[in-house]
Amino acid sequence: MSNHVATRTIRAACIVCFVGGIAGMIVASLADNNIGAVLTAGIISAIAAIVLLSVSTVTGTRRAPEFDEADAEIIEHAIQRLVKDGSDESSVRDVVRRAVELGRRTR
Repeated sequence: MSNHVATRTIRAACIVCFVGGIAGMIVASLADNNIGAVLTAGIISAIAAIVLLSVSTVTGTRRAPEFDEADAEIIEHAIQRLVKDGSDESSVRDVVRRAVELGRRTR
């Protein structure tokens, strides 16, 4: 299972538990005023909310800009090495530009 599918599955399960917990609190409160059932449904909703927040936080983070700068420097050194070995600089930079565009389209 890919990360994207797993994330969607976890989020859907959390939403179902959260909505079910709220419905459970309402039904248990109206049915027989059972405090234990209301608290259980409330705890289920709270745990689902915490898991949903955690998953959203963990999967939504991006790399720090410093890492992007380091990658850019590595690529620049590789281009300079290829040019030094005899490759045409404009052709090499065009290939890199196309690779970047392809990477952006496939995300």
